[in-house]
Amino acid sequence: MNKRIIFTILVLISVISQKNFAQEDDFFIPKTTVGGYGELHYNLEKLENLKAKKTLDFHRFVLFIGHSFSEKWSFKSEIELEHNIVEEGQGAVELEQAYVNYQMNDNLGFQAGVILPSVGLINEYHEPPVFFGVERPEYSKVIIPTTWFGNGAAIYGNYGGFDFKLSIMEGLNADKISASSAIRSARQEGFKSNADDLLYSLRIDYLNLKGLKIGTSFTYNNATGDSINNQVILFEFHGKYFYNNLFLVFEYGNISYNQGNLRSSNGFYTDLGYDFSDILNIPTKIIPFIRYTDYNTAASTLTGGSIEEQFHFSKWMAGINIKPMNEVVIKLDYSRAKRNFDDQKTYRFNFGIGYMF
Repeated sequence: MNKRIIFTILVLISVISQKNFAQEDDFFIPKTTVGGYGELHYNLEKLENLKAKKTLDFHRFVLFIGHSFSEKWSFKSEIELEHNIVEEGQGAVELEQAYVNYQMNDNLGFQAGVILPSVGLINEYHEPPVFFGVERPEYSKVIIPTTWFGNGAAIYGNYGGFDFKLSIMEGLNADKISASSAIRSARQEGFKSNADDLLYSLRIDYLNLKGLKIGTSFTYNNATGDSINNQVILFEFHGKYFYNNLFLVFEYGNISYNQGNLRSSNGFYTDLGYDFSDILNIPTKIIPFIRYTDYNTAASTLTGGSIEEQFHFSKWMAGINIKPMNEVVIKLDYSRAKRNFDDQKTYRFNFGIGYMF
């Protein structure tokens, strides 16, 4: 299976490489660039019959630092501070990207270092202005899980309207796969990673229809642990459509396992939004939206029974994104989540402001 994936990419590279590579610019001047993003969140959460919990959190402060050595060689990085401070196990500082990039031509490139596998819509592109809702979708936390990064290398490119990326990177820690969090806690995050069994991820998107991005990815890893090895297969399908001010988003993913009691995790969400700025004849984008989410990190188990309902949640959300410019967003949303096991309901109100540059 892994050999077939690699063979497919090699064939694509062979075809694309027939094109003439662009000549280096003799007058190129190396340059360093700085960017970033951040987001402030106000969250109100209330479980039925319990007092509401209110928090105010600068959730993320992120800096991008890049350097172009030449027209083809560059370096890109992303450093993130979570929750404003790192102290006594609270907060986090993470190096989410740090890789050397070689852009062979307009159709083919290579990167190696700390990379992001191209899985789903948000794992690679997760700046606050690019998605609906104050918090990232639950699906993008428990099924993908965003943000997923690690040590490895990738080949990426495009051909005939198809955009692709093959990532080969550190695998998962099989001992930390669980019914409550699927593979999220199993990520090694680039820290002295066990490289006994590498992870392979192939994503293909079709981009030749105006306003539409539609694609899929397949990820395989024989996850290694101290007590068990577990074959993990993640298949996901995603689509995003924006045309005439209408937004449609859909993602579905399924993870299967071949060891332990847990045998599959799955979920999906869909967004529908509309930008009223043209109707109102204003430059500020006003985008109300609705979302439906359903996910179950213990969708199938060997023992069956109540455990398959304990981690099954469904959720309705309504909200609005206000963008005075493309790089700045103000967000509001209200949601009701239900746990299928006992119909326990959780109500949430979120307010946020985010930026990217």
